Amino acid sequence: MRIVAVADTHLYHRELVVPDGDVFVHAGDMCRGGSLEEFGRAARWICGLPHALKIVIAGNHDWCFVRQPAEARALLVGEGVHYLEDSGVEAAGLRVWGSPWQPEFGGWAFNLSRGAALAEKWAQIPAGLDLLLTHGPPQGFGDRSWSAARTGCVDLRARVELVRPRLHLFGHIHEDGGAWSHAGTTYVNCTTWECERAPTVIDVDLEGGGIAVQAPPARSARAL
Repeated sequence: MRIVAVADTHLYHRELVVPDGDVFVHAGDMCRGGSLEEFGRAARWICGLPHALKIVIAGNHDWCFVRQPAEARALLVGEGVHYLEDSGVEAAGLRVWGSPWQPEFGGWAFNLSRGAALAEKWAQIPAGLDLLLTHGPPQGFGDRSWSAARTGCVDLRARVELVRPRLHLFGHIHEDGGAWSHAGTTYVNCTTWECERAPTVIDVDLEGGGIAVQAPPARSARAL
């Protein structure tokens, strides 16, 4: 099975060349300001892609999922299109869970204080997942920003290490795209950094358990 994953497109999505695959994943930040009109543009692009299964979560720029959730969800239409918000889906042989939250960051959408508030959200993540999709990274993987400080969530990492999904996809931190393997989980920051970086392609052997990640470099020298 081939998964094509992106995050942080921020309305630059028409600049992307999206490879063929079985599953398309967007790990949040489709919008810039977060209006319903902005999201409508991104939703039309997503729904028009040829991938049989499309899985979407919101990010901190996607305010319409907070302010007009029913209207935003209604824009994701079509067979095989799924929006996840602290919820899961089983499709195409995959068990998937998605969540949009991240530690407090600039007063944007889906922000929570570090500690108990975020830990309560992560406690909903079940065991036995093939794919976990969050907008923000766990502490220690794909979470270095311009300052090189670790910005990921400690409680998210603790939950992932407890439930051990096969694959954990996220974005949010534009400067640290890539892939890592630890304790039975493959972690992938699939950011496209406003489409300076190509989509990430992940080949999953559903029977044998193998995972191969093609994590692209940035398209410009802006990336660390």
